[in-house]
Amino acid sequence: MADRAARRLWQRCRRIAAAVDLPDPFDAAVFVTELGAARGRAVELLPLRGRHDLPCGLLVTTERADYIAYSADTAPLHRQHILLHEAAHLLCGHRAAGGADLAAARTLLPHLDGSLVRRVLGRTVYTDPQEREAELVASLILTRVTRRARGHGQAPTGDLRSIFEPGSAPATPGDPG
Repeated sequence: MADRAARRLWQRCRRIAAAVDLPDPFDAAVFVTELGAARGRAVELLPLRGRHDLPCGLLVTTERADYIAYSADTAPLHRQHILLHEAAHLLCGHRAAGGADLAAARTLLPHLDGSLVRRVLGRTVYTDPQEREAELVASLILTRVTRRARGHGQAPTGDLRSIFEPGSAPATPGDPG
């Protein structure tokens, strides 16, 4: 039974990841903006620095827009994956909000009226089925990006040196690298 469920999960995630249009060259911030346009609903990126006590990524949905809060002071490849993970929640149509995630949203986004928040999904627990699905979709999208880059004779997306070199300055989404 578990094998069948795992197979269905992989099939669903592959379909979702294969169906999205990817900007060329790939840029996660551009991808998120284009996803919002395709959905007819703005997705605003909110870079955050120095909040190690909160999730590294958070999707907050309000009546007006979707907000993706993300750690801006991490390696470019990690930042890219965070953005894709949160976008994957949108692609998968995930719902629900936990009390801890709502509290994190209030801390990260104090300017938002809490009564307007419809959905909060935080990237903290990977035992949750929605978190596993979002993680898999994000990874499959990155796999597509990497294969396409290699097919064009380009280096894979992201600067891998920044993961290993201490003190390397992280770029913000939209910056080359």
